[in-house]
Amino acid sequence: MKSLFFKVLLSLSLLVWLGTGTSSAGSARVIDETGRAVILPSSPKRIISLAPNLTEILFTLKLDREIVGVSIHCNFPEAAKTKPRVGSYISLDFEKILSLKPDLILATGAGNTLEMVERLEKLGIPVYVIFPRNFDGILTSIHHVGQVLGREREAQETISNMQARRQRVIEGTRGLPRPRVFLQIGEAPIVTVGKGSFADDLIHLAGGENIAAGDGNMYPRLGFEEILRRVPEVIIISSMNPKGSYEKLLHEWARWKSIPAVQNDRLYLVDSDLIDRPSPRIIDGLEEMARIIHPEIFKK
Repeated sequence: MKSLFFKVLLSLSLLVWLGTGTSSAGSARVIDETGRAVILPSSPKRIISLAPNLTEILFTLKLDREIVGVSIHCNFPEAAKTKPRVGSYISLDFEKILSLKPDLILATGAGNTLEMVERLEKLGIPVYVIFPRNFDGILTSIHHVGQVLGREREAQETISNMQARRQRVIEGTRGLPRPRVFLQIGEAPIVTVGKGSFADDLIHLAGGENIAAGDGNMYPRLGFEEILRRVPEVIIISSMNPKGSYEKLLHEWARWKSIPAVQNDRLYLVDSDLIDRPSPRIIDGLEEMARIIHPEIFKK
């Protein structure tokens, strides 16, 4: 079932798309998700992705052959690792980009800077920016990328599948008690997720109550004493740090016997790419969250 929010976004995006019209033969003027006007080629054939979520969207829409470059952070699917690298979120190799002769670059407002986007535009390369902020925003971004690249059917199939799977999770948790959930994404200091983050959205959709949802900060820092005071019933540790020792971290949490999550052996590790990357795999992250928070309902 589509949310009203998503329906409104789709309607607005379609109006923007149709209302802008064409700017010249073989091109179209559109508005990206940051409000920028972009002149797009009619059928981009050489695309560079500056973010992992965009690379995953392109592969999902069966545009892997059109990808000529990706960021160093792009690690999924496996084939993405074979694509030429053009730098990180904040440090691009502009010479490499020019050598790849792209006719379109896809960027994200959550990582790529405006200065970077403007510099690429000055080099004569159109840049379309997405900026999803929650689960519905990810669906909207998939829709927009499909629209920009002539893959509307593939995009809608992906969106419909994600919506159906999300609805199964929502229906499965309806009426159930909401366990108090603490999600740790940083070790020193301890960092969690607050309102406005992708992971907070997933916790809520999966039938949990984020103990940091009311902190007024997207990524608040909490001390052990404060975490103890909020008595989490489920503790989830994100694998965000590639060099992290998660077994050691789990062992450290196990010492705090007064925490309900520890008492009931409800300490879990989850792949950060599934819960913090705004890609089609966010639905896998939601289902994993649901299995963790409500194992009595969702079993593998």
